[in-house]
Amino acid sequence: MALCDGLDETALAALHQIGRRRRLRAGQAFGWFGDRASSCANLISGVLKVSRVEADGGIQIVGLLYPGDFVGTLFADRSADTIAALSEADLCVYPRRALEEMLVRHPAAGRLLLRRTLATLGEVRRWMPMLARARADAQVAALLLDMARRCAADGEDMFRLPLSRGAMAEALGLVVETVSRHMTAFQQDGLIALSGLRGVRLIDRTRLAIIAG
Repeated sequence: MALCDGLDETALAALHQIGRRRRLRAGQAFGWFGDRASSCANLISGVLKVSRVEADGGIQIVGLLYPGDFVGTLFADRSADTIAALSEADLCVYPRRALEEMLVRHPAAGRLLLRRTLATLGEVRRWMPMLARARADAQVAALLLDMARRCAADGEDMFRLPLSRGAMAEALGLVVETVSRHMTAFQQDGLIALSGLRGVRLIDRTRLAIIAG
């Protein structure tokens, strides 16, 4: 998707020649911290989590990747993070070396990818302040606002949750009962409306933003 936008026909053909589609099950890893960085990808659908090993050996989720985001790191031999699927995900995967060589041959594609990578990095950096919120309701409200923004909520602020409540809990370091309790409370307070299994409409973004802090 985003990686292909703006490429001329020659660069697009070169990109397609080295790409292949790959599906990940929820919980399946795209790459592990410290492993040889052999592949990069463009996320087509689903949500991935980016995890980092802390100094004390603990695991910390440091960001989420949504459709259109670039996955992996170029010009690095080892993976700096563990990247795994929070939901079933579809990716277009490229051998890292082949992609690096293609970018050298097509400088315009390299500039486009740099912009896409910087945008992805900027989105990941938004994640740490979200986790720093002390209250669980603030974390859930912030995640709802973030998902609505990244999933392109329509004019009525309606969107489909890309994550189950269990996956939301995993991403925030909470238990699923806590996420469900706050989702229900937001609905009862008239902040959101739930539709079906995953449909959500944000009724009062202002109050949600106040809760999110």
